[in-house]
Amino acid sequence: MSFTLWSVKVPPNSVSLDEARHRVFDFFRAVCRSIPTVMDIYNFHDVVAPSHLRSVVAAKIRKHASVTNPKVIDMLLFKAMEELNNITEHAKQRHHIIGQYVVGREGLMQDTGARTRGL
Repeated sequence: MSFTLWSVKVPPNSVSLDEARHRVFDFFRAVCRSIPTVMDIYNFHDVVAPSHLRSVVAAKIRKHASVTNPKVIDMLLFKAMEELNNITEHAKQRHHIIGQYVVGREGLMQDTGARTRGL
């Protein structure tokens, strides 16, 4: 347990809101750069497009856009970095990633237009 805590590198706290915002943008760039690797590791080419994964990550970041406390932003960023590390280290199984980032809480995104028109 203590070895795990030593191996985690915690960046210093952000001094200002502007610095925290720059860290979030840097993290988003890192996520976008790692999406092709994640697609290869989990064999997502038949399930989802890389653009969909980028939009899901952007939506998760935008969900916390109202947070203005740099310490809270740093904490959220640390959790996000830990999640990205777990995904890229293949610590999660494929169905966990699909359920969390592809399907989401609203279920499969299907065209239900024909059912709603009564056809």
